[in-house]
Amino acid sequence: MFHETPIFNRLVAERGDVPAQVRDEANRVRDQLSRVLPSAPWPVASVPRQRAHAPGGNLPPGSL
Repeated sequence: MFHETPIFNRLVAERGDVPAQVRDEANRVRDQLSRVLPSAPWPVASVPRQRAHAPGGNLPPGSL
């Protein structure tokens, strides 16, 4: 995404390629978990999103 921008290149030179390090660590953890939980599908089933609360609390639509 930012691999060809001067600021990204400077940050990589100063701090290392943090996004690549994070990806590597995530893959390592996923591989370890797959050995412990071999039947778990990857990616794990998504968690249902909570609906944003409208003004008025949890009243059903049209009840105001």
